[in-house]
Amino acid sequence: MTTTTRTSRLKTAVPSQTLTSNNVQMAAALILGVVVLLGVGFAPMDAAHNAAHDTRHSFAFPCH
Repeated sequence: MTTTTRTSRLKTAVPSQTLTSNNVQMAAALILGVVVLLGVGFAPMDAAHNAAHDTRHSFAFPCH
């Protein structure tokens, strides 16, 4: 009678590293969104102003 043992070597991410990575990605997305919103909000071009007009008003961003 022979007994065999199988071992599995799975590579798992450390939860704290995954959480940190998610936080960095969310912060980067937030910063990018704010930069785009403010960049368009203060743009002097009429096309950019008209494209962002309703969005700015929905966030109470003054434009007049």
